[in-house]
Amino acid sequence: MASIPFYGWEAFYDEDRHLQADQAPKSGRLYTMYHGTSVQKARLIITTGFRQSPGGMLGPGVYVSRDQKKAERYPLQSLPTDRVVLKLSIDCGKVKRIDKDNHPLQKSWHSQGYDTAWVPPNCGMKAVPSGLEEDCVYDPKRIEVTDIALAPNTTILNELKQLVAQNKKGPSNSNTSGACTVCKLKLGLAHTVQPCWGCGETICALLTKHKCTR
Repeated sequence: MASIPFYGWEAFYDEDRHLQADQAPKSGRLYTMYHGTSVQKARLIITTGFRQSPGGMLGPGVYVSRDQKKAERYPLQSLPTDRVVLKLSIDCGKVKRIDKDNHPLQKSWHSQGYDTAWVPPNCGMKAVPSGLEEDCVYDPKRIEVTDIALAPNTTILNELKQLVAQNKKGPSNSNTSGACTVCKLKLGLAHTVQPCWGCGETICALLTKHKCTR
């Protein structure tokens, strides 16, 4: 078999893991989503984490959306001066699509082994008159606040951003969270770091670009 010279590669990543509203999430992936809440509850969530809602359209869990415009509507009864949108990184786990009223697993999806329920946009469910995409994550531990997408004013924005920075999870010794020291990607499982077979430079398979130097 003939040998093939290998000189490197170049790739492009959407590190924020943004999905369009109508794109089906892939199980076991980390995605960026949003959650709308009040100023005081935002402080509490950032410092102590999310708590599972006891019920709702999709049963117990944390309700989020990849559509920031939907998150900006919440809390529904609050004035805009008391609304905050948290930017989240979510490990979706195993995902179940719920796309019609009275779906047989609408509130029992978790008991069937699913971690997240996904309602696609404009699916016709009467419980979602806005037609905007929605998700329910059963386990709050799958959710991390990474930034503030919206706040009533600059003072509150800066305060909440500082809280997020103080409470961010640091990288572990096994490098399973935080940024890879080589490719700098911040999310995902631990990356294998090794010398390049061609030039000997330390590389990670998820580097966006590598060119052999020899």
